[in-house]
Amino acid sequence: MTAWALAARDGDHDAVDHLVRAVHRDIRRYVAYLADDPQATDDLTQDTFLRALGSLSRFEGRSSVRTWMLTIARRVVADSIRRAGSRPRLADRDDWQLVAEQAQDGPLFPVEDRVVLRELLGALSEERRRAFLLTQVLGLPYEEAALVCACPVGTVRSRVARARRSLAVMVLDGAGGEEAAASGTAA
Repeated sequence: MTAWALAARDGDHDAVDHLVRAVHRDIRRYVAYLADDPQATDDLTQDTFLRALGSLSRFEGRSSVRTWMLTIARRVVADSIRRAGSRPRLADRDDWQLVAEQAQDGPLFPVEDRVVLRELLGALSEERRRAFLLTQVLGLPYEEAALVCACPVGTVRSRVARARRSLAVMVLDGAGGEEAAASGTAA
């Protein structure tokens, strides 16, 4: 993939196509998790690629292109969250509260499962959550995750192990994460 990025940097249009196809799925999954807004995922993924392709001239190949692009994705999402936080949100319906209450009724669907998982992951420290997602969800090697997290490989391994242990305790105890999160906020 890095070779495609370097070729794309030098103007090879086929290399750009290969590069985008090779990393698109990982970038989209990472953005979807970070953004926590399914409607914005495609736009933020596209913004990531626009920013990355516009910056290819500065890519030197010192890290993998996937690591480089995941770092860009994190910045794109962070910028988006900052922009959204500075604007007030308006409901486009007069009966928004009734609609929200009705949406809460019914059996447990996969959406609720995702909410529970998000809550469990949310109970982890940011460092542990990021290391866990990069290695266990996106499947990055620990070395690449270390580059994205800007820390040593051993730290990533430690964070993942502690995240697993905390998640297991939360699931087994059904505590919703408060106790486990309180006892495990370091590294």
